[in-house]
Amino acid sequence: MTAAAPRDRNDLYTHAALARLLAPRSIAVLGASPRPGAFGDRVLANLGRYSGAVHPVNAKYTEIRGMPCHPSVAAIPGGADCAVIVTAREAVEPLAREAIASGAGGIVIFASGYAETGKPERAAEQDRLAELARRSGVPIVGPNCIGITDYALGMRVTFMPDAAIPAPEGRAIGIVSQSGAMGFALEQAAQRGVAVSHVLTSGNSCDVDMADYVAYLAGEPACGAIALLFEGMAKPARLIAAARLAAEAGKPLVVCKIATGEVGAQAAMSHTGSLAGSDAAWRAVLSREGAVVVDDFEALAETASFFLKAPPKPMAPGVAVICTSGGAGIMAADKAERHAVPLPQPRPEAMEVLTARIPEYGAARNPCDVTAMVINDPESLGACAHALAADPAYGALVLPSVYASPLAVARVPFYASLTRQYGKPVCIAWLPEWLEGPGTKEMERDPEVVLFRSMDRCFATFAAWHRRAATLARGEAVTSFPAVRDAAARVLAGAGTVLTEREAKSLLASYGIPVVPEVLAASVEEAVAAAARFGAKVAMKVESADIPHKTEAGVIRLGVAGEEAVRAAYAEVMAAASRVAGACVAGVLVQPMVGQGIEILLGARTDKMFGPMVVAGLGGIFVELLRDTVIAPAPLALGEARALLEGLRGAAIFRGFRGLPPVDLDRLAGILCQLGAFIADHAGTVAEVDINPLIATADGLVAVDALIVRSGPDGPSVERSGAPA
Repeated sequence: MTAAAPRDRNDLYTHAALARLLAPRSIAVLGASPRPGAFGDRVLANLGRYSGAVHPVNAKYTEIRGMPCHPSVAAIPGGADCAVIVTAREAVEPLAREAIASGAGGIVIFASGYAETGKPERAAEQDRLAELARRSGVPIVGPNCIGITDYALGMRVTFMPDAAIPAPEGRAIGIVSQSGAMGFALEQAAQRGVAVSHVLTSGNSCDVDMADYVAYLAGEPACGAIALLFEGMAKPARLIAAARLAAEAGKPLVVCKIATGEVGAQAAMSHTGSLAGSDAAWRAVLSREGAVVVDDFEALAETASFFLKAPPKPMAPGVAVICTSGGAGIMAADKAERHAVPLPQPRPEAMEVLTARIPEYGAARNPCDVTAMVINDPESLGACAHALAADPAYGALVLPSVYASPLAVARVPFYASLTRQYGKPVCIAWLPEWLEGPGTKEMERDPEVVLFRSMDRCFATFAAWHRRAATLARGEAVTSFPAVRDAAARVLAGAGTVLTEREAKSLLASYGIPVVPEVLAASVEEAVAAAARFGAKVAMKVESADIPHKTEAGVIRLGVAGEEAVRAAYAEVMAAASRVAGACVAGVLVQPMVGQGIEILLGARTDKMFGPMVVAGLGGIFVELLRDTVIAPAPLALGEARALLEGLRGAAIFRGFRGLPPVDLDRLAGILCQLGAFIADHAGTVAEVDINPLIATADGLVAVDALIVRSGPDGPSVERSGAPA
């Protein structure tokens, strides 16, 4: 066998390139041992059900576990597809070289003590393994990895205890985890009936990483959905590309990112030697590709199971709730409201059935309470469920289960039949504290019944289902401004590190962003004349690239009216500017005061990891107080921008609040797109942009202040000033 050609590490491994590693016909265990408890012994034991050939390798022995033991990997007749190195770190590199020379199709390394230690010499050892993989084209998993599994093959290449996971009968969930232990913790969902096809852990990812695994599973027939647990990676573009492959293959990708806070990010560096990155940016870039990002580890398996079983597109936005407990119905309504999932009332045809079958002390509505009388009239539950499932207002049904008993087991075939007949997911919200009570395993195993052990997660998943479908359905083009790109680039090339407010607004205006009119006054007389021209009240601000944060410097006066007030304000702001050491002042900007309205912050930045991004949120004090902001990669399309704005927690204010005018959301989304086009066009030059505030009044939207910061000599900075993400 000959090794593959050298590869560019930025490229994803194809499914075919990883097939010998992840779906091997033969496995060599380098460092195999007969000693009970040794990694080499555990791996051989775990391969007891493997359908391919197993080759122990250790020069000390001629036989282990009844199998011939080879003195070297080169001595294996016909070689081996997958070489598993189970030795200590010191012996790993020579064995890896031997495996590559023998024609192995891939290598798995368990040993730890590499880059995760923080020691330069250990990081260098890991780098040498990465270079081996790159030059040979032979994929390497690890080091510091717990292992990989393929349950269709009975392949369990790990030293973790054998969990006796059965081969999936149909399509199942492929688990990808940067953390080995957490990956195998997810694997145990199979013990309660969840269908699992693979567990693929990456450890330090010297070569094969999570993006490669996701790309592999995107092309793997046995995998129907992918559950990804990760901490971070230095090249997000690889995972974004893999997420795109999964979406194109119709494989829902459900992601839980840990290391989302400062302490967590530090832990990620010491645990795997990877970069955590920005949680908000990760969410934004993955969601754009149709991935579903969950907040909690506990939601990962349940959400992935839903997407494995549910159709990719809901038939309708509404959800019907059928329960035997009024309290369960109230709980469902609360969670539906929390996650903005509509519970529309039944149409007349369905209502007629409900009214006929439900006692007067029940609820012939949605949520539908058939009451405990279903014990005496078992057919009433079925009649009501069929009526609601047939109602075109509903895309899914929720049946809360309030008591664990044999009756729950008996109802599973009925639940499955509803899905088959109507094509709508039937979700059981399991409320008993007997979490593994009768019926749970049967529901998990059934390919058409979805089980949630949390009402909240159930409705959060419905919301994610609709968002994903909307994202994948979007086909509109992103906003672009090719006609002004070159002219803006020339202006930026001649600017300083921080542009003046006037320069910044002029550039943004060239991209169609509305800005407040203004006059630069170089003297108090010019300021008086400008104020008279605008009439009524004006705003006065010192114009200086050296004073980007004007409020803190005291160089702004608002609501200035009359000649005397203008003269006084001019003197005050110029005096305040003189106290800023080294500040070069061009004069005072005079602007008409914009009427009362809703203050909105729009921002953009070029991130070293993620590239151009836009940020939106409520402006003024709400930015710091509520931290209610959203972020997305740029450029973006109009529908995407509108959905982003509607995702703000305070989005209701856009509809008008306490006398404030409603906001033209389509126009606001258009401005966000224009800002996205600007940062995308100039990502190599601009580090960040602030429009704070953009004010929405009854007359429209206008930017009254802007800041543009150019990149430093080392390129864009991840740090930001004023554009929260």
